[in-house]
Amino acid sequence: MKRVFVLAAVLSSLVCNAWAEGATCAAQSADKKLVGAAKTSFMKKCQADATNACNSTAADKKLVGAAKSSFVKKCVADAAG
Repeated sequence: MKRVFVLAAVLSSLVCNAWAEGATCAAQSADKKLVGAAKTSFMKKCQADATNACNSTAADKKLVGAAKSSFVKKCVADAAG
């Protein structure tokens, strides 16, 4: 069980690092040259994935309440671009 927790922590760290390196949802959609409904669908999924990754990171950091809300809000905003 401990190994699973460590693996989850490492994976969530890697995901957040990927977001921090500029791989924002907006940049990815521009690289893929998405427009219209395809872009809307991609952005929704990308933001949902970012929210999940940010929530996981907040849990790893043992954030609760307002600290968690603030962290997740900023993390998702940074990921969305």
